[in-house]
Amino acid sequence: MSKKEKLISKLLNKNSSFTFDELELLLGSLGYESQKMGKTSGSRRAYYNQSLDHLMRIHKPHPSNELKKYLKEFIIKELKDKELI
Repeated sequence: MSKKEKLISKLLNKNSSFTFDELELLLGSLGYESQKMGKTSGSRRAYYNQSLDHLMRIHKPHPSNELKKYLKEFIIKELKDKELI
């Protein structure tokens, strides 16, 4: 099982924790690039997949690095809609 497959499996497991760092690795392996949003963007991050013309805006969790349940569900839905997972 590749690292990408392990990350997808972990994301889809409702009982596992998933960190923002793991999310960035997964999105990068799926063709997403981080977009700069300016100095005042705070914890907002944008990830763009040029081949799919798809943009996802995500708030980086803080102070913990672990994604909240609603954010995991949003990411899963977006990636399933684009048939990436």
